Amino acid sequence: MKLYLRCLVVASFLLSFFFSQNALANNPDYLQRQADYRSNSVANFSRHAITIQPYLNLSVDSATLYQMLIGLSTKGTVDFDIVQLVRILYLSNGAYDTVILPYLEPIPFWLTKSDTLRGYWSENHMIQWMSSDWLLKEKYGKVVDANLDNRLRHYLRLKVNYGFYEFFSSTYAPYALSGLINLADFAQDAEIKQLATQASQRLLKDLLMLTNDKGVFYPVAGRNYFGKYKTPYDQNHNSLIYLLTGFGEVPTQASHSGGFLATSSLPVDSVIASWKAESSFTYHIGHTLDSGFVLNAGQSSLDKVMFQWSSGAYFHPAVAGETAQLLADSNLWNHVDFNPFRSFANFSVSSIVSLANILTVASKSSVICGQDVEIFKHNSVTLCSIKDFWKGKMGYQQYPCVANVGTTAVYTGSGKTYPDWDDRNSDNANDNLPYVGQNRNLALLMYRPEFKLPLLPSSDPEVGLYFNVADFDEVRSDSLWLLGRQADRYVAVRRHCLDSINTVPACYMNQGQAWVIMVGDSIMYNSFNNFQSLVQQSQFTEQWYLDETVEPNQWVYYAKITVDTLSVEYAWGVDSIDASGFDKVKRSDNLKLYPNPSTDVVNIDLSAYQNQQVTIQVNNTVGQTIFNEKITNPGLNKVINTNDWSEGMYIVNIFTPEVSNIGRFTKVK
Repeated sequence: MKLYLRCLVVASFLLSFFFSQNALANNPDYLQRQADYRSNSVANFSRHAITIQPYLNLSVDSATLYQMLIGLSTKGTVDFDIVQLVRILYLSNGAYDTVILPYLEPIPFWLTKSDTLRGYWSENHMIQWMSSDWLLKEKYGKVVDANLDNRLRHYLRLKVNYGFYEFFSSTYAPYALSGLINLADFAQDAEIKQLATQASQRLLKDLLMLTNDKGVFYPVAGRNYFGKYKTPYDQNHNSLIYLLTGFGEVPTQASHSGGFLATSSLPVDSVIASWKAESSFTYHIGHTLDSGFVLNAGQSSLDKVMFQWSSGAYFHPAVAGETAQLLADSNLWNHVDFNPFRSFANFSVSSIVSLANILTVASKSSVICGQDVEIFKHNSVTLCSIKDFWKGKMGYQQYPCVANVGTTAVYTGSGKTYPDWDDRNSDNANDNLPYVGQNRNLALLMYRPEFKLPLLPSSDPEVGLYFNVADFDEVRSDSLWLLGRQADRYVAVRRHCLDSINTVPACYMNQGQAWVIMVGDSIMYNSFNNFQSLVQQSQFTEQWYLDETVEPNQWVYYAKITVDTLSVEYAWGVDSIDASGFDKVKRSDNLKLYPNPSTDVVNIDLSAYQNQQVTIQVNNTVGQTIFNEKITNPGLNKVINTNDWSEGMYIVNIFTPEVSNIGRFTKVK
C-alpha cells in the first residue's frame, strides 16, 4: 500500500508538470498540496474523487459512475453531476465516451417548456449548464441552442467585471467554480478560456478575502445555508482554502470543487498572494438592478429574464411582468421553485405587477446585486456586514452580518427560534433583515420589521443569537453583554434583552430591537479582562421619537453604540417610513397618564384599546427602554410600578397596528 501511494505521488507530480506547461507556473508549495490532496482522495475514496481518478490514469469507480448516470433524468441539481462527467470525459481520453454520452444526450441543457425539476437560472447553475454544453459542443459537436455563444460570453464578462451575485457563498460559489474551471482548463475558444480563468481567479480571491488564518470562512453572503456556519472544516469550500493556503485541517477526502482545483492547471499565484492577515475596507461588488437591465439588453428575451433571476430579481416590481409572462409561456408554475406561488398562476400579468408593487416587503429584497460589504479581519477574527441591505424587508438566504472568532461563528437571525438552528427555514435565514452599521470591528444591528399582509408567509419575528458556548474557552455574561474567548480571540454581543426562547438567547419582537457585535484579540486589546472592561464602559442609546419636522410626522428608531474609540449610530425613520408600519396609522399625543408627577406608580388609561393587542413601551430621556410589555385585550387601566426608577421625565408609547399614541410623565421622589 505504501509503495502504491508513493507511485501515486510521483505520477501526480509528473502529471502536474506536463498538465501545467500550457499555463503559468504555480507556487511549488501549492503544487505539492495538489499532489497530496489527490493521493489522499484516492486512498480515502469518496464519490467526489471520481474526477481525480482519470487525472491519475486510474479507472473511474464504476459504482459511483453508475449511480450518477442513472440519476441524471430525475435529479433536480443534475448539473452538479454533469460538470463532473464532462471533466471525466476530457481527462480520460475517450475511455468513457460510450458510457457517459448516451446518458447526457436526452438531457436539456437550457430551459424547456413545462420543466418541473431542473434549475437553470441561479448563478452557479447557469455556468455549470453552459460550460458543460459548450465543452460538449467543442469536443463532440453537440448541437446547442443558437444563443449559447452570446449567453456564455456575457455571463463570463459579467463575473470578471462585476463579480458574483451569490457573493461570498460557501454553498454555491464552489459549484460555480467547478463550471468555470472546466472552461479554463479545456475550452478551445481563446476568449472563453481567458474569461473563465479570470472569473475563476476573482471568485477564489473573494473566498480568501474573508478567510482567517485558521483557514475558516464564515462570511456575510447573498445566499447561504446555516450548515456552512456550523462547522469550520470538512466542507466543500475548505478544500479550496487548504489547496490555496495550507490553512486549516488537511482534507482527507475529496470535495466536489476540491476535485476540480486539485486537477486543474489554473494559475493561482495571484490568488494566493491576495490573502491578507489584516484588512479593514469596504468592498463593492455587483451593480445596480437598473444597470443590469442595460447590461442584459443584448440577450434573447428568455436569457434576459434568466440573468435577471440570477441576480435575485424574480418578482421585483421592475421585472415581475417579464417573470409572470415567462412562467406562463413556459408553463413553469408547477416547477419546484415556483410551485409555492402557484396560487397566482391564474392572475393576469398586470395583476401580478400590481401585487409586486403592493408587496415590496417581499418582492424587492430577494435582489442580491450591487452590495457594499464592510470587511474587518485581524488574523483569526473577522467581522463583516452588508451595508444598508433591504432593512426591514423579508429575508431569504441572506446573511447580513457575521463574526468569526477563530473557528466559531457568531451572528443573529430573525424568525421563529428553534433549539437546533438546522430546524430554521432554510429559505428564510432572516424573517426580516436588519439595518447594519459597522465601524471596523464594531457593528450595530437594528431590527424594525416592515408590515406584512396576511397572505405572506411570516413566522414569529423573534431575533435569536447564534453563539455556541461549547466553542469558547471562556464565556462571561455582564448585564446585557455576552462575551466569549477562544484562546486569545474575543467577541462581545450586546443583546437586546436577557430572555431566551427554546434555550436560545433571543428576544420577542415589538416595534424594534438593537444588538451590537464586537470582535478583537490580545494584540488589539491585551487581556480578555481589558476587553471586558472596555465593553463595560461602553455607552449605548436607544430611543423612539416622533419627528414632527416632516409631513406626515414619522416615528424614528434611533440607536448609538460607543466602545472605546469606535462609534456607530443610525436614525431609522425618514428614509424608511414606508417600511415602518407606522405610515398609515393614526398618531396622537394625548395619552392619559396619572398621577403626573408620579412617585411610586403611574396609571395608563387603556379605555380606548379594548379588545385589541397593544404594546406599552416606556423610555427614559436618553432612549433606554425601561419597560416593555405586549398585552392582548387590556383592561381599562395599566399600573406600572415606578418606585425604583430614577427621577426624571419618561416617555410612554402605546402601539397597535392602527394607532400610535404618546404621553409623558415625570418621576419624583
